[in-house]
Amino acid sequence: MKRHTVKKTFGQNAVGAVIAYVVFDILLAGLGMGTPAFCILLGLPFGWFAARRAEFYAPDLRHAMRRTLRYALVATGVTVIVMAAIWGRLVPYLFERRVDPGNMGLPLDLYNTRASLVGWLTLMLGVGPAFQFLVAMFGAYLTFFQRLKRLEQPVQFPPEP
Repeated sequence: MKRHTVKKTFGQNAVGAVIAYVVFDILLAGLGMGTPAFCILLGLPFGWFAARRAEFYAPDLRHAMRRTLRYALVATGVTVIVMAAIWGRLVPYLFERRVDPGNMGLPLDLYNTRASLVGWLTLMLGVGPAFQFLVAMFGAYLTFFQRLKRLEQPVQFPPEP
């Protein structure tokens, strides 16, 4: 691959990359009807892109892994903000005694309707973005390991000083 093509792809403006990710994340949250299921699946290609971008900017693998961790945390933060915009309006209903969460159209899988609301909000605001972070890191580290295998470099942990 020619160097100028790689620079054009992975050396792009960081603001443009964040804006593109925010647009994709919002579209996939809408495609999943407010659930982060497709946002979690977006973690794999995002992890690949983050690893390749970090390799482009970082001098060695250790710094690239740190940079990828920061990219994944930013992506998770975007998903938390999107999920908070969608589901955050239901949080005050947890503290209202007169509101019946059974009439909200949410799945009532638990014994009590209020417990089901707590479980649903925990899944949407906490567990979903956490899974997305894990999938993004998994995709990034698969990319790093594939690179190490391709270059036939031995992996040394901890790195030698």
